[in-house]
Amino acid sequence: MTREEKSVVIEELTAQLADNTNIYLTDISGLDAATTSNLRRACFKSNIKLAVVKNTLLHKAMEASEKDFGDLPSTLKGNTSVMYSETGNAPAKVIKEFRKKSEKPLLKGAFIEEAIYIGDELLDTLVEIKSREELLGEIITLLQSPAKNVISALKSGGGTIAGIVKTLSEKEG
Repeated sequence: MTREEKSVVIEELTAQLADNTNIYLTDISGLDAATTSNLRRACFKSNIKLAVVKNTLLHKAMEASEKDFGDLPSTLKGNTSVMYSETGNAPAKVIKEFRKKSEKPLLKGAFIEEAIYIGDELLDTLVEIKSREELLGEIITLLQSPAKNVISALKSGGGTIAGIVKTLSEKEG
């Protein structure tokens, strides 16, 4: 690979790092062709982009990036694959599900919404991270609950102020 080709790859990696807020570094070495194909298919179904990268080029792209990757570059040893995802926990879920049948992929580290996670032992923690959509759903549910109580009180209180107050006070207790 020429110096110019390496520069182009580093620029492309730097752009991908800038465009993605959820980045997982994994080790998929040793997987046979069929297993690798199955992993790629699982990633595609979960809207995850999987790419095998050269450690030195990824390290240079991380240095060129405006993001602070902390100690994440220290995980760039051996074979490295990068998973890019819009959802923070999607790659962790794919890895965990995939490992029911295979020893790999191993999680080297992750950069999720500016937080850094290093080590395969954090896989379960990453699976539990709620996506933006899940958090919004929980917030909406919490906000709807008081409104439902008021509507219920209005209906069961017979339409009078005293009846509404009485119904609401019973629900509080």
